Amino acid sequence: MRILYLTNLPAPYRVDFFSELGEICDLTVIYERHFASDRDTKWTSKSQVTYKEIYLDGMTIGTDNSITLKVIKYLKMNYDRIVVGMYSTYTAMIAISYMNKHKIPFVLSTDGGFVKEESFIKYKIKKYFISSATLWLSSGKLANEYLLHYGANPNKLYMYPFSSMRDSEISRKPISITEKNNYKKMLGISEKKMILGVGQIIHRKGWDILLNACKGLDENIGVYIVGGSVTEECLEIQNSLGLKHIYFVPFMSKTELEKYYKAADLFALPTREDVWGLVINEAMSYGLPVISTNKCGAAVEMVREGQSGYIIDCDDYKVLNNYIIDVLKKNALSGKQTEIIDIVRQYTIERMVEKTYSILSEDY
Repeated sequence: MRILYLTNLPAPYRVDFFSELGEICDLTVIYERHFASDRDTKWTSKSQVTYKEIYLDGMTIGTDNSITLKVIKYLKMNYDRIVVGMYSTYTAMIAISYMNKHKIPFVLSTDGGFVKEESFIKYKIKKYFISSATLWLSSGKLANEYLLHYGANPNKLYMYPFSSMRDSEISRKPISITEKNNYKKMLGISEKKMILGVGQIIHRKGWDILLNACKGLDENIGVYIVGGSVTEECLEIQNSLGLKHIYFVPFMSKTELEKYYKAADLFALPTREDVWGLVINEAMSYGLPVISTNKCGAAVEMVREGQSGYIIDCDDYKVLNNYIIDVLKKNALSGKQTEIIDIVRQYTIERMVEKTYSILSEDY
């Protein structure tokens, strides 16, 4: 089967997915641009590329958008399936408009989305581009709500397990306390317990919520947030609350993060909005319990209350504080590592490829 996949950037998880998919089909991937302007240069994949790559290199707009008419050239070629993986860029909108005009069927794939209040005009524009697909690929419940809101056909809406982890990257057994302590020592972590957060140091990620939740925690609990330089907002909160055991660590690749995941006792992502949140897949692959919000696609799909972690309402730092105490002081999720690993093992790149290829192989 010849598949053409259009997306904006060669994000590491996408490259890994395409490399695996390219093993079982004739795959061509069109990237609109080489990189996002707000990403660290370490944000790359080392996968062996098994597919044909095309970079359009149009006019760049913003951090990850672009515009070019070059995409039309490839839409005229003979492919069994055309998949649009990022409908909202200007280039993708040109592509969808062209396919609609020439009655070329296409599949719309999304990592996730949130239904928000918006103007009627914006709603109609988004509905035009989303509803015109022939089939829709969704990462989960929140993405389903989003696609259906904008006119997706529920009978042609399929879910796939979204991931950035290969099966070989997922722990085969729980990490022992002795191992965790050894990794803490290796990283120079003096606290007995460690909360890990991973993500850009921006307001949307909710690190201010985590800091507020840390008020009153024992001094033997350290909070390590990996993702960049500390912001003025976080510094002000840290200073006003007198928090001492908070550490901001520069961006790290997935490989570099491995030691931090293995050293940690709890993973927290108090995000205000993440259509998925692949760091949750990564954290759970090491058996880490997770506390996140109902505005995180990965949490909604994989965090099972009292089993693999807890989900809080967005901005609720008081409940976050209670759950941190439950996990780290009262051992509420003690002995759940194996169950956590079993859950995330259902979300691997191999399973993602298998399910996606199976869906694309169907007649529609």
